[in-house]
Amino acid sequence: MTTSKYKICRRLGPGVYEKCQTQKFVISQAKRKNDKRPKQLSDFGTQLIEKQKVRFSYGVSERQMRNYVRVAMESRGLSPADKLFELLESRLDNVVYRLGIAHTRALARQIVAHGHIIVNGKRLKVASHLVGVGDVITPREESKKSPLFTEIDKRLKTYTVPNWLKLDSNTLVASVQGAPKNTEGYLNLNTVIEFYSR
Repeated sequence: MTTSKYKICRRLGPGVYEKCQTQKFVISQAKRKNDKRPKQLSDFGTQLIEKQKVRFSYGVSERQMRNYVRVAMESRGLSPADKLFELLESRLDNVVYRLGIAHTRALARQIVAHGHIIVNGKRLKVASHLVGVGDVITPREESKKSPLFTEIDKRLKTYTVPNWLKLDSNTLVASVQGAPKNTEGYLNLNTVIEFYSR
């Protein structure tokens, strides 16, 4: 893990990057909290931290984030926060991560960018491509021999795919079964919407 990522985790919380979710990081954070009195944040400060937490978690630029929020606020039928979550989770790199094909979103982005993923029979290299219900996602047959996929069978034995996705662990053929729902509660997307609504 780079020093910059470690600093980001200390500022925004352990859920931002997968490598910050270790016991070692949690212990180091606990020691820091005992040494320092926590600073009281303003409403703007809280909103900014939540926005940055979402951005770094999903690996999206500020421009992409603004576009997602704009689409979410213009949508009908869902609350802006629920729509924003759906847009972020439906990104191809995130879906590859959620399927357990990659153990981090950064690696999932690399896998997509290098053309290892097929969606509905078409090779895609755009990490931000949004998948929809019924889409079929699978690694390229040639890519399955790549070192990126060598340990995947072991990883998938202990991995649980979200219920809006379906994966055949033998063939690595996956499909989108429904819309993602924000059940974890780690990200406060209402606060993010408030930040961009100022």
